[in-house]
Amino acid sequence: MYDIAHYYRAASIGDAVRQLAADPQAKLIAGGTDVLIQLHHMNDKYRHLVDIHDLAELNGINLLPDGTLRVGSGTTFSQIIDSPLVQRYVPVLAEAAATIAGPQVRNRATLGGNICNGATSADSASPCVVMEAELEIATVTGARRTPLLGFHTGPGKVALEHSEVVVALLFRPQHYQHYGASYFKYAMRDAMDIATIGCAAACKVENGHFSAVKIAFGVAAPTPIRTPRAEAAALGRPVNAQTLAAVREAVLHDVQPRSSWRASKEFRLHIIRTLAERVLAQAAQRAEGALS
Repeated sequence: MYDIAHYYRAASIGDAVRQLAADPQAKLIAGGTDVLIQLHHMNDKYRHLVDIHDLAELNGINLLPDGTLRVGSGTTFSQIIDSPLVQRYVPVLAEAAATIAGPQVRNRATLGGNICNGATSADSASPCVVMEAELEIATVTGARRTPLLGFHTGPGKVALEHSEVVVALLFRPQHYQHYGASYFKYAMRDAMDIATIGCAAACKVENGHFSAVKIAFGVAAPTPIRTPRAEAAALGRPVNAQTLAAVREAVLHDVQPRSSWRASKEFRLHIIRTLAERVLAQAAQRAEGALS
């Protein structure tokens, strides 16, 4: 049995926001794949729950009239993997979703929960960062939007007020059109393990040169990050082995990995260098860049 003191099933997003505002101890539960672990470990910070699972307002994937892809925060990773819209417009998100745990977890875990958990190892974070996703957030006074990059403020921390609810992630067409993108998760046990390092890259290639470059990492710093020096090392340069080698070296100036029981700092740096080169090369191939 779980030690739950108060359980409330929200009828709407507004209802959830009001309930959170009324109860300073309340925590949201959607898919439950993170919250139930906390309950299993008798974490008394999770004794008051507001359930937003299956709220229609949080579910679904839609293409808006301006070309923005809107993914509800309550959308599961299985739904993301199977979505024709995601596969067409931001396939890197589906690629990352397929690396998360196993089918049972992917059937329950939600995109919003993975982001709001605040873990730098979240497999959805790096792809969303390179696609420059925005968060649509419900508040007690209305709605606000904020870039995903910068939303994570530290290990397990995000810039979300207690009474706020992330409603959706928005992918603008200027951030995905004509880009090739790729994601790779390095873990000791593949999908059934937390990422040792996660890397996403997106790029445009014109006349054999990188005309736009975005590279993001998880577990390379306390929060998901972009890598401006590595990106600058490729921008405007030809898509070839020399440029990719320059990216491999430049990325060391962008990252701050740490040692843990999963991997040493030195090993993580080796993986970061390798993935920066490999994942950007894959993104360039998908952008119809010819490696030479």
